[in-house]
Parts: sequence; C-alpha cells; structure tokens
Amino acid sequence: MNTETIEIAGLTVELVRKSIKNLHIGVYPPAGHIRVAAPPSIGDDAVRVAVLTKLSWIKSKQLEFSKQEREARREYVSGETHFVFGDARRLQVKTSDQKRHTVESSHGDRLVMVVPECSNLEQRAVCLENWYRSKLKEKAKPRVERWRQRLGVTTPQWGVRRMKTKWGSCNPIKGTIWINFDLAKKPLVCLDYVILHELAHFISPRHDGVFIEVLDRHMPAWRQFRSDLNAHPLSFEPTFET
Repeated sequence: MNTETIEIAGLTVELVRKSIKNLHIGVYPPAGHIRVAAPPSIGDDAVRVAVLTKLSWIKSKQLEFSKQEREARREYVSGETHFVFGDARRLQVKTSDQKRHTVESSHGDRLVMVVPECSNLEQRAVCLENWYRSKLKEKAKPRVERWRQRLGVTTPQWGVRRMKTKWGSCNPIKGTIWINFDLAKKPLVCLDYVILHELAHFISPRHDGVFIEVLDRHMPAWRQFRSDLNAHPLSFEPTFET
C-alpha cells in the first residue's frame, strides 16, 4: 500500500494506492478529511476527475461535519456527562486510600469512579477507557454469536480497537472482525448493526446487491440505525465511518 497527498481544486486529498478493484472516495470527521483509495491501474488524472465529479458531495459532507455536535473536552471530574450505550450518565468521582483506579458502578444516571487522592487526568482516562472496553466486549460477545448463527457463517475472531474512520472492519478471508471502541457509548442497536454489517461481508466482501439483501432480510431498518449512529455526538477523539 502506497500513500501520498495531492491537491485537487484547492482541497488536500490523501491518495492511497492498494490492491482493490474500484476507486473509493471517503470524507471523514472531524474536519472533513478526504481520502481516496484507488487501485494502481487508475492514473492520477482519473483520480482527479473522480474527485471533481464528487466535489459537491464532498463539500456537503464537510459542511455537515462542521455543524455536527461534539462532546466537550474530558476532564474526568464529578458532574461531567459520559455516555454508556446511548444513555447519559453523570460522572461521580470518589477518592479513597486505594492505589488503583476503578469504576465502581453504573446505575441510574450515575457513573461512579473511585480514585486515589493523587489521581491525575491521564490515569482517570485510562481507567474509564478500560471499563468501557470491558463492557463493550461483554455486550458484543453474545451478539457476535447470535448474528453468526443467523447468517450461518463461521465463528470469527473478534476484538475491540480504536478506529478513526470506521465503526467496524473485517477480513473475511482471515475470519476476523474489529469493533470500534466508541460503540460502548452508542445505543446497543448500533452495536447490533455494526456486527451484522461486518458479518455480512463473510457472505459478500463488497457492498453489492448480495450484501444489501442480507442486511435488508435480517435488519430491515438498518438504514435508519446507520443514520442514528452517525447522528450521535462525535467523541472528543472521533472514530466513525461516513
């Protein structure tokens, strides 16, 4: 894979050359970064024409991102709002003589974090991230198995990672799936949608008619769920797919 930066119509475009069949143009948050993935067989002139053809759409997406609500910078102090599977929780920070940082509970509209007296922002951020990660794995595990059975595909190897441009990714050949860490903050129906989306690629690796038919059959409202997912506030470190 080869990556370079080019200028087209006054826009900075990241051009990625890799072994794919078709050219793909993506616009990503938070600032509307433009990324073009193209096979080596497509020349630079053809790439420029493709971008110019989609110029109106690109600028529309960039404007959309500029207006989208974003979470405030996190300080990890009492009273701060954090989202847990779509529900707003008020953070309550308690100090104790313990040496470890822990998330004690998540009930009602509160999220309780217990920290040492000398706790700093980075330590609190890591603590909450680890808690989010464990909760996401807990919710994802039965969902991966349920959707795998419904689609009749092989059991995937899966995990959670931070991703800046996608809600999920997969490698059907290797039988692997990655789930975006940020889904721990979104409604559970969004997690179901992403898992189904990635497993559907085990049936068809492309976003073709076969792939769409799988989504339509197993989750008729998937387009609405996708729209709802992208309408939620961007995280302080955004990681979602356009």
